[in-house]
Amino acid sequence: MDKIDLKARWAGLYKPSAKAVVEVDVPAFNFLMVDGQGDPNTSPDYPRAVEALYAVAYTVKFALKKAAGLDHVVMPLEGLWWADDLGSFQRDSRACWKWTMMIMQPPQASARVIQAAIADVHARKRLPGLDGLRWETFHEGRCAQIMHVGPFSAEGPAVQKVHDYIAGCSALRGKHHEIYLSDVRRAAPEKWKTIIRQPMA
Repeated sequence: MDKIDLKARWAGLYKPSAKAVVEVDVPAFNFLMVDGQGDPNTSPDYPRAVEALYAVAYTVKFALKKAAGLDHVVMPLEGLWWADDLGSFQRDSRACWKWTMMIMQPPQASARVIQAAIADVHARKRLPGLDGLRWETFHEGRCAQIMHVGPFSAEGPAVQKVHDYIAGCSALRGKHHEIYLSDVRRAAPEKWKTIIRQPMA
């Protein structure tokens, strides 16, 4: 049985330094995605979105393992964050935050496989987050990124490093991107690893 770990295959994208900002060129990948708005700590839509994403991602994993003899590591949760008023991030006005939560899928996961997985999860669990779930190709291109180690509330300096790097050679583009490498249910907050990524012109 073939086994693949896309984090290892794309180590340059998923294992950046925690000491210095690095520049990367992110190719097009396919993702399961759910859009939402509001404080991720209090909005009921956020846990519903994450629940639906993981349910379908693991259903795709087992479907490919059974049908194609492919065993792949389920990729980490990722989030795109933005707001109509960017000042809401400085003010910590989380009710105004908009987000797209997503999980990358292997190239062997075709539209047919994804649609069958969504239908399977819907029939078994009827999760409310499934209604907004979609499969989409996302091409991020030129980005700057760094690894943040610690709680989400302490990301500010890492974000500033990325923005300062971009200001020195280019301009911000697109949405703030975070990749959550740690299981926050098990790891201590001071050990959480989050990739801070920002597209640049």
